[in-house]
Amino acid sequence: MSAEEALQDVNENEIESNWDQVVDNFDNMDLKAELLRGVYAYGFERPSAIQQRAIVPVVKGHDVIAQAQSGTGKTATFSISILQQLDMSIKGCQALILAPTRELAQQIQKVVIALGDYMNIECHACVGGTNVREDMAKLQEGVQVVVGTPGRVYDMINRRALRTDNIKIFCLDEADEMLSRGFKDQIYELFQLLPQETQVVLLSATMPADVLEVTKKFMRDPVRILVKRDELTLEGIKQFYIAVEKEEWKLDTLCDLYETVTITQAVIFCNTRRKVDWLTEKMHSREFTVSAMHGDMEQKQREVLMKEFRSGSSRVLITTDLLARGIDVQQVSLVINYDLPTNRENYIHRIGRGGRFGRKGVAINFVTTDDVRMLRDIEQFYNTQIDEMPLNVADLI
Repeated sequence: MSAEEALQDVNENEIESNWDQVVDNFDNMDLKAELLRGVYAYGFERPSAIQQRAIVPVVKGHDVIAQAQSGTGKTATFSISILQQLDMSIKGCQALILAPTRELAQQIQKVVIALGDYMNIECHACVGGTNVREDMAKLQEGVQVVVGTPGRVYDMINRRALRTDNIKIFCLDEADEMLSRGFKDQIYELFQLLPQETQVVLLSATMPADVLEVTKKFMRDPVRILVKRDELTLEGIKQFYIAVEKEEWKLDTLCDLYETVTITQAVIFCNTRRKVDWLTEKMHSREFTVSAMHGDMEQKQREVLMKEFRSGSSRVLITTDLLARGIDVQQVSLVINYDLPTNRENYIHRIGRGGRFGRKGVAINFVTTDDVRMLRDIEQFYNTQIDEMPLNVADLI
């Protein structure tokens, strides 16, 4: 396949935008005050490209089909739009969000809860592999938002535990994944069980035939929004790797780098909360000053830490991906991936913070022998080059 054909192939998988309104500030989206507080508390400062385009039409009640890569802020796009439309006096389910995997559903649930922190909402994740009875009990107590995987959600509707009469918005995240994973029939059946006038929001990285089929069958005159991957650049961010061979050698490597790190403000990413705690403890025992933040912490404590970090009184922050999306600190010019992210989409969240604000930065990846393939995969995915770290890295920061 020639390069031209490959490009052609990509373009055929794209929709054409038909909505050109762009709102580049959360304050101008007419959001409820409690929701706006949640948005800023979550760490967002300015809406990303997809948020600037898609939140308003969804809030206005249009059916919306948004095509954007992971890493563009899609989850928050539909979460904010849904929270804005909830009627807090109704205890029943008003929004149903489907995702292809349990992990993603749980991640979306966390985002909805975090953004809706000041709204007093109930959001439940309805996924396979958990206790059916507990699920039913939770749903019968009344939740306003349900995020789930198709099988379990369908089951809950069939058992009459999840009532659909109050549902006004149905959101299909990663629709291309969902429909190619053989959930298609289930999703079609689910659609039939929803109220006639339900608003449909569909998010997808690509637009294969089955996604377009859904848009024709179940959407009314949808607003179409396309955010291309090349708007997600890693421009201005120099990326390096350090070959550390073994996991055990990472700690010493980090300590050697520490002086370089504290010239600026740095964020160090680990893949698990336990690793964050472990690394923080190790750094402290060697008398390096670092702060740590992860999802097990109370919101208040997280806010204090972020404040210290924003003001520059704390210079090195060790954290997990959960917070990769919420850290938009202008001064961060160095990101260290102590662990390479487990999914490549998170790479851009971590190191780019999207490169969105056009700032410069350096990213250093610790790569063990086992990670080499993942690193190549990331390079290919983002069509970028990651070189071995030069000795004069301090001059680049």
